Amino acid sequence: MPIKDFITGFTNLVYPNVCPGCSSILSNYNEVICITCWSNLPKTYQYKDTNNHTAKLFWGRYPLEHAFATFQFSKKSKLQNIVHDFKYRGNKEIGRVLGVEVGKEVILSGLKIDVVIPVPLHPKKLKLRGYNQSFFIALGISQAINAPLDDTTLTRKVNTPSQTKKTKYERWKNVGEIFALKNPNQWKNKHILLVDDVITTGATIEGCCIALSAIEGIKISVVALASA
Repeated sequence: MPIKDFITGFTNLVYPNVCPGCSSILSNYNEVICITCWSNLPKTYQYKDTNNHTAKLFWGRYPLEHAFATFQFSKKSKLQNIVHDFKYRGNKEIGRVLGVEVGKEVILSGLKIDVVIPVPLHPKKLKLRGYNQSFFIALGISQAINAPLDDTTLTRKVNTPSQTKKTKYERWKNVGEIFALKNPNQWKNKHILLVDDVITTGATIEGCCIALSAIEGIKISVVALASA
């Protein structure tokens, strides 16, 4: 047995790799979610309908080409466990793997994307958390649809507090002017796919779109891992 496989097997014996959704032991160390949880993830199939719930959040706010979320997020669900393991416990591979799944729906939707851009974190929050969860979702999407990933053009210039407990108006007011652009002409007349983890009111996405709208001839579509 190769020494690498022996070490991996021994580590998994002492510290077993468990599914973040249901805490069952994963049989393959390459897995990040067990087969049962994976097959029962609550898909929305919103990509099929341009008038879906996520798209309607932006009606009258910003003219998107398309918007959808791949999964339906609900509290105390297995998906919440999975998202929290990815977002707060450093399991980055979950984001990439689920991003590939989102990317498959981008392909099925027929969208022709020129560049994938994740919703950015402020540098202070990025340093505190260690990584941007939207980046890893965007990475998986980029790999699935074979489009470049750009995490430098759109930046967050204001470090806002958590949006979790804010009202819809407070969220909107909180993100009105917190994003900025670097080298905006790079994506002139291109179709951007803007990526977030979980969409609730859409205020953060709207703030990003306002900043991106400074790019001449830009088209924007939005995808999220989940909608709440």
